[in-house]
Amino acid sequence: MNFRVKEVCKEKGVTMEKIASDLGITPNTLTRNINGNPTIETLERIAVALNVPVTELFEQPATDIINCPKCGTKLEIKEKE
Repeated sequence: MNFRVKEVCKEKGVTMEKIASDLGITPNTLTRNINGNPTIETLERIAVALNVPVTELFEQPATDIINCPKCGTKLEIKEKE
């Protein structure tokens, strides 16, 4: 799963170093968290520091095509008629 923490920081005009400082962690720890498998609690703390909803931190598909998380197959999402 990809997260948009860096992009949200840029949009808000805040550095990753500032967010890490607000969270009481090192910038290196913040980077490891967002590049790894952060807990929901960690994501909530980051969202609070950025003053955004947690959902804003998740990368949204740009199209109606997603990759299967199990096998990587591209799947097209269609609206049910």
